[in-house]
Amino acid sequence: MTSGIRIAAASALLASVSPFAAHAADKVVFATNWLAQAEHGGYYQAVADGTYAACGLDVEIMQGGPQVSGRPLLLAGKIDFYMGGNMLQAFSAVEQNIPLRVVAASFQKEPQVLMSHPGQGLDTWEDLKKAEQYILGDEGFQSYFQWMITDFGFDASKRVPYTFNPAPFIANPKSVQQGYVTSEPYAVEREAGFKPNLFLLADYGFETYATTIETMQKTIDERPQVVQCFVDGSAKGWYNYLYGDNAAANEAIKKDNPDMTDDQIAFSIATMKEFGIVDSGDTETKGIGAMTDERIAGFYASMVKAKVVADGLDIKKSYTLDFVNKGVGLDLKK
Repeated sequence: MTSGIRIAAASALLASVSPFAAHAADKVVFATNWLAQAEHGGYYQAVADGTYAACGLDVEIMQGGPQVSGRPLLLAGKIDFYMGGNMLQAFSAVEQNIPLRVVAASFQKEPQVLMSHPGQGLDTWEDLKKAEQYILGDEGFQSYFQWMITDFGFDASKRVPYTFNPAPFIANPKSVQQGYVTSEPYAVEREAGFKPNLFLLADYGFETYATTIETMQKTIDERPQVVQCFVDGSAKGWYNYLYGDNAAANEAIKKDNPDMTDDQIAFSIATMKEFGIVDSGDTETKGIGAMTDERIAGFYASMVKAKVVADGLDIKKSYTLDFVNKGVGLDLKK
């Protein structure tokens, strides 16, 4: 499902502004991992306002969705960059000897939350262990919930499958449900008329980076200027989307995903800012997209402890810091 979002490359004069500028009209395809939404806003912004084009990239955003799998296209060389979920996929690539690298982390915090009903004795993180059931998808159960079991003593027998329908959670005030902080809480408030308690996993120790930018080692080796331009352009795009005029980007998002509403977009942007999903911690000095060896190593150790990933992986093969931590875009923050 390829979007129609394209922008022509800038002139050679514009491309020469950056020492990392790509050659004029370098074609780049970036595949997202879900339908267009505000959580992809920085990339749409960088297309819409010409930031990618300014260093010589002609970027196409290929929209993801429930019937679309972008990562195989990356491995096959059919796309240039892919929006990863979090670092677990990159660790898995190392285990499988796949030369995939994370080159930037657009989200400093995984936006995954647990939600509970207020006033039901489930108002603190520790209280959540008393819930009657945990409504969780398979992926969450096999990853972060294993960490919750290991580090906090949550009970796996209380888990019931999440079908992406909030009705069971709304109906049972003693239940807990997974969600993205930018999405499911909005749906619950709209449908049930109450604001659920929100527990952002990142704030309790689930310290993966998220909404990563993945590419193949071959691209890094052969087109490093393209990688740098895309990473820098994405960082600037996120600053402009969060703190500047994002109207054109939002129109592009709604064009690709006609089901997206202005209210949902506004909720998501406000929530990303409130919880520091994109811009917090290391980004305050290193710029959006920042990553550190220490944090990745710490997350890996926690996942090994929870038996989510194998011990002994050379996780340095899962990412590179060569293209981030340069403070790009800090001057755009308003």
